[in-house]
Amino acid sequence: MPSTELPQPRFVQCHRAEPAALRLELVAGLQAGPARIAPKYFYDPLGSRLFDAITELPEYYPTRTEAALLAVHGPAIAASVPRGATLVDLGAGNCEKAAGLFGLLQPARYVAVDISADHLRHALLSLQRRFPDLDMLGVGLDFSAQLDLPPEVGPGPRLLFYPGSSIGNFTPEQALTFLRQVRAAAQGGGLLIGVDLLKPLEVLVPAYDDALGVTAAFNLNVLLHLNRLLGSDFAVQDWSHQACFNEADSRMEMHLQARRELTVRWPGGERRFARGERIHTENSYKYRLGDFQALLAAAGFAQVQAWTDERGWFAMVWAQAQSA
Repeated sequence: MPSTELPQPRFVQCHRAEPAALRLELVAGLQAGPARIAPKYFYDPLGSRLFDAITELPEYYPTRTEAALLAVHGPAIAASVPRGATLVDLGAGNCEKAAGLFGLLQPARYVAVDISADHLRHALLSLQRRFPDLDMLGVGLDFSAQLDLPPEVGPGPRLLFYPGSSIGNFTPEQALTFLRQVRAAAQGGGLLIGVDLLKPLEVLVPAYDDALGVTAAFNLNVLLHLNRLLGSDFAVQDWSHQACFNEADSRMEMHLQARRELTVRWPGGERRFARGERIHTENSYKYRLGDFQALLAAAGFAQVQAWTDERGWFAMVWAQAQSA
């Protein structure tokens, strides 16, 4: 008799944070001038849930604008990208954005990439039940440092999918390095990427400083995560959330500002903060579409196509990877 057992997704953990290396990274950031914490540390279990709540806020336009853009332009996007490719979902999270495109893109294989394969397990197991005929792989990888996909992903062509405007967390120089790695990883395929565009400050700033204070809680929670990772003694009540637009660099910034003079300690070290001194926690660069297309060209992409919402707030961009 034929087997009735459902197929199971596979999982590969490429990234394992060594405690000593993680500690060195965190301490270097806290001792820098100004102090900084990488945004990847936002996403402990509580931070991930808070970010999900942020995407539901009326002030936070990116998620719903991108979703509406894909609903309107999905058929045109699908007609431009290669069908039957391996769909590589960078920063997959709950995998729902990519899953919404399966019917249009008809991928031969789905590869969900996030910092922990364990975090992908529940999402992929659920997704496999909905799409039993699609080969699925979860890859644990910190691609913010190096995009080095494992052999289990299989040969190209690959369609790399990077939605949500996360490219804005990289400086332009870092973005260029990352996009060159994406081009190499595409193996003759290309990149479909979400890009947040420059827009009025009255829209931008509330998206990072909402009236309910959810984004403030998200930002402050990183201190509790550091306390667990580093053994530090941050007290959340000593810090306030700050969001501002840096016009010179065309980016939104998030900071944590000391409410009083204080000293933060951790095993083997400490740092004194003056009242009003800040820890830089996130950048989110906002691009003009032409500038981002030029960045793609510099990274080795060609045949760039872009679709925007009717207000020109957000873009979904397809770029074909040229051979090295």
